[in-house]
This record gives sequence, C-alpha cells and structure tokens, in this order.
Amino acid sequence: MRYVSTRGAAPALAFDEVLLAGLAADGGLYVPESWPQISAAELRSWAKLSYAELAVRVMTPFLGGTIPAGDFARLTHEAYAGFDHPAVAPLKQLEDRVWLMELFHGPTLAFKDLALQLVGRLYDHVLGKRDGRVTIVGATSGDTGSAAIEACRDRARIDIFILHPEGRISEVQRRQMTTVASPNVRNIAIRGSFDDCQDLVKAMFNDRGFRDELRLGAVNSINWARIMAQTVYYVRAGLLLGAPERRVSFAVPTGNFGNVFAGYAAKRMGLPIERLHVGSNRNDILARLFASGEMAVQPVEPSLSPSMDIQIASNLERLLFELYERDGPALAADMAEFRKRGRLRLAPARLARARALFQGFRLDDAGTLAAIAEILRRTGELVDPHSAIGVAAAQAAARAGEAPVVALATAHPAKFGDAVERATGARPKLPPRLAEIMRQPERLTVLPMDLAAVEAHIRASLR
Repeated sequence: MRYVSTRGAAPALAFDEVLLAGLAADGGLYVPESWPQISAAELRSWAKLSYAELAVRVMTPFLGGTIPAGDFARLTHEAYAGFDHPAVAPLKQLEDRVWLMELFHGPTLAFKDLALQLVGRLYDHVLGKRDGRVTIVGATSGDTGSAAIEACRDRARIDIFILHPEGRISEVQRRQMTTVASPNVRNIAIRGSFDDCQDLVKAMFNDRGFRDELRLGAVNSINWARIMAQTVYYVRAGLLLGAPERRVSFAVPTGNFGNVFAGYAAKRMGLPIERLHVGSNRNDILARLFASGEMAVQPVEPSLSPSMDIQIASNLERLLFELYERDGPALAADMAEFRKRGRLRLAPARLARARALFQGFRLDDAGTLAAIAEILRRTGELVDPHSAIGVAAAQAAARAGEAPVVALATAHPAKFGDAVERATGARPKLPPRLAEIMRQPERLTVLPMDLAAVEAHIRASLR
C-alpha cells in the first residue's frame, strides 16, 4: 500500500511516512494509491467482532506492512479501552428508519477521540522505532484540539501546538485544551476564524525550512491516519444494520469534510452505502456545492454549532481528486485558482458523480434550536447542535423513503450546554471529567493572524 498526493507532484509514500508527513510536499493531501476491498464474505464474518477487533480488520490493509500485526492490534485495543461505553460507538434507534450512532464516549466526549486516541499511539510507536521526535501543529474549530491534546499529552517524543479561533468555540471546548498542564502542550488563540487557523497550519507545512527544522506532524484530518480510523464506525454501523445484505445511508454533520469522507472511503472499500447526507449550518458552502455545483467562499459567520463554522473544507480536495479521475495536475491548477478567486465550479459530469452519493442539508441557528427541542420531544434524546443537524438530515431522508439512515452524534450535549438549554430549557449535566475543568486555570497565548508571529512563538516555546 502506497499513498499519492491529490496534486500529483509529491512522491508516493508508505503509511508510516504519510503518518509523519501529514500534508504532502506539493501542498496536496495523501490518499491510497488504490482502495483496499472488503468482500461480502468478510463483512459477514466480522458481524460479531468487538469494536477494537473490527478496527484491526478494517485498518490493517492501509498499513502496507509498515507496523507489525501484533503491535497494531495492541495499539488499537489500548486506544479504545478507555471509552466510557462498552460498545465504544453504540447505535440507538430513534424512529422507524432513523438511527443514532453515539461517537462521544471517548475521553474528550467528541468523535475525534475515535481516531486520535489511535493516532497518538501510532506516532509514539513509529517515532520510537526511528528514535525520532515530532512537533504537532493543528487547527481546531472546537473538538479536534482537545482530542489531539488528550492523545498526545505527556508523550516523550511529541510537542503539540493547537491553534483555535479566539472567542469562536464554546467555553467547554476551550477549557478542555487550555487547562491541560502537560509541559508538551501549548495552545494558541488566533484573532480570526477557523479558516485562518487552518491556513496558518497549511502555511507552516508549506514552509519547507520551518517544517524540516521542527519536524512538523499533523493531527488534523489532513493526516490520512485520521480518515483511516474513522472508516471503522461506518463499517460497524453497516454491520449492525444488516450489511452486506442491507444498504444503509448516513447523515453526517461536518465542517472540514473529513468525517463524511471517511464514509466515502468505507463505500469505496465495499460497504453498501446508499447515500451520504452532508449536514451544514449557516456556513453552508458544502450544501451549496452539492446543490449548485459551485463552491464559493463567503465570510464565516459564528453559529451555535462552531465546529462547522468553516468555509474552506480541506478534505473536500480528497473527494475532488476522485471526481477529477485522479488527475492531480488538473486539480492543483483548479485549487490554485480557487484560492485566488474564492470560487470553483464543477463540470456537469463531476457534479453528477458527486450527487450520485452526496446530498447537502442545511440548518441555520433557529432551525438547529427547533431540531434539538423536537428531537427531545419525539425521542427523549438530548443532542448537541451539531448532532441535531445530523438527526434532522436523517429524518428528512427517512421521510423521503430512504432506509435506514444513521445520524452520527459527534459530541456530548454538555459540551454545548448554552445552546441545549436555550432550545429545551434544561441544561445538560456536565460529566465529572468536564465539571473539573471549569475550576482549573487556563494556559494559552493570543496571537494575530500572522505566519511569522506564530512561527516565532513556536520556535521560542521549543527552546
């Protein structure tokens, strides 16, 4: 198994090299040279496996032999041993054709834990074999940062810097990062949007001198290992609902497109997925793309679902690479034009291929509050604003006759207590692990949207 860049000008790499590289040298994102295939017989044989056992089966083909089988099995079982629910990602039925998969039972109560608890261990393993060290830099719109910090804290071979948009994430999300006292953890609040944070991270990776000097690594979903680990819960849900004999759809609240691209990867591997519904808030560039074929950047507007307050979805480039029939140079040219003009239009044939699988769904803040209240009234389930958009998309798909539809619940409702209380009149109780952080001191540095200032701060912090 080798990995190629979506822009076609970087060398193909093995899995362990892709893990450490994050972003490709040409600015593209790594994807498998070919998609591993899961047969119907294999799917049937996996039906009774535990989550960790299934994860080993699903992900092993992506490793290409770079990590010994016994080591990978041990790392995977360790990654999921600390989750609060024995099923890791339990599946609940809400309505006749609507299901909810809870992905928030990890240490930071968000779906990012399902990937990052493993990725942190993979970093440790690979760096240990190489006697190496890495400086992780990542951008977060809310949940990636805390999950990455939890996965990397106190690891001897890792320093981690997480950028978040100042004042644009919930207090709980911020405190989950800034109250971690581990000496290898640093938080940077950027005066700007998540897209600004993401642009700074990409710029650091594209600064070859800085990248090589600090040996940068990535935990954002630009790192293929994140996507690889997220394919597992799609396969898990499909098996629980009767795959391979039964098709299944998913409704996925997403901002950076990584979560839903993992569903695309699972389909390419052989999971019988009928449709992927892409949930957006008022920052609806993805919904507009699938509706009109045009991706046009607009100003980011703060919302009740801040993890989706994004206009430039990095992982969309991985899907575009497939829609461009893996023509990296053509995609690179169009992405350069998009960054210049803020606009990209898909050719009709490419849009038709995208629409065959993807459908956009949008809810503004008022619709999100109404959805939270209605979901509680109809099902008894309290959901956070992001998950509410996923459930609303699943309900709309079920009404249209699709069957069955799994909505992905991406965060515990207590992480967004203000919005949930506003919608329902009841404030979700903070789990013990969250209640404690509300009393702890915070550590963070506020910086402008300036690459030189951020790089200088990181250099100084590591001295």
